[in-house]
Amino acid sequence: MHKDDLVDTVIAQWEKERPDIDPSPMAVMGRLVRTNAVFSKELHSVFSRFGLNGGEFDVLATLRRSGKPYTLTPNQLLQTLMLTSGSMTNRIDKLEAKDLVKRSPDPNDRRGVLVCLTEKGLKLIDEVIIEHVAKGHQLLSPLDEDEKVLLANLLKKLLVNLHH
Repeated sequence: MHKDDLVDTVIAQWEKERPDIDPSPMAVMGRLVRTNAVFSKELHSVFSRFGLNGGEFDVLATLRRSGKPYTLTPNQLLQTLMLTSGSMTNRIDKLEAKDLVKRSPDPNDRRGVLVCLTEKGLKLIDEVIIEHVAKGHQLLSPLDEDEKVLLANLLKKLLVNLHH
């Protein structure tokens, strides 16, 4: 049996104070919100050691995992990261100022641009991703391999059905 956490206490309080409602969804919702807060803080500590924030990491990682030549259009980045174009422009500007990405004209679209990792950006994301994955392993260490697979699949099922 697992020890109780704050969410158990909250649910017990609602059951006592409002026996007419079923607070059971709070078991998942409360823990997802609390887990997200912990994960965000921990991942921020990784990114900040490299002078990045989570959004900048996302752009660099998306370019890196796209494969050589590590180049995408701003629109392709937008679709992957689900951002507004203003936010994307801002992120690209900051990364370009740090010499981690560069913009160049899109040969297939006279008005378009391409965003590409620089050598410095490639070197940095290859370093950060190692720390990022190590932090993920550490955060998930209370779970065994089967539990990690089960949790990932359950969260995927939730997200696929919530994301219309």
